[in-house]
Amino acid sequence: MGVSLSRSSRRTRSEINVTPFVDVMLVLLVIFLATAPMLQQGMDVNLPKTTTQPLRVTDAPLILSVNVEGEYFLGKKAVASAELETRLKAIFEARDSKEIFLRADRKAPYGVVVKAMAAARRAGSTQIGIVTEAGP
Repeated sequence: MGVSLSRSSRRTRSEINVTPFVDVMLVLLVIFLATAPMLQQGMDVNLPKTTTQPLRVTDAPLILSVNVEGEYFLGKKAVASAELETRLKAIFEARDSKEIFLRADRKAPYGVVVKAMAAARRAGSTQIGIVTEAGP
């Protein structure tokens, strides 16, 4: 049992060892697969309070409010969601200004607030101002 060493076995190989590269890529793949669902869900955030200058308005401002239960109010008068758009159209026809201020409770359902904005836009509003609370 002899070992024969040929000339070709003594030559150095110029191939790159890709095993460490494959190991790193597999680890990165597992990390991305684990974190991808978290990136698509979104995060819970607390919206900041703003410091704004008061607006000067010539007409009495039209204020649309949404309370925590998702009910709509024009001024202090309750309005059903089905008739909100028609009421706003009637108000905008009688006014020169087509702007409206939206006051929504911070815990009001997001979909209800968006529906109020869409109804105001369909009714002819040119500007929708969102009222915030002054804070630090």
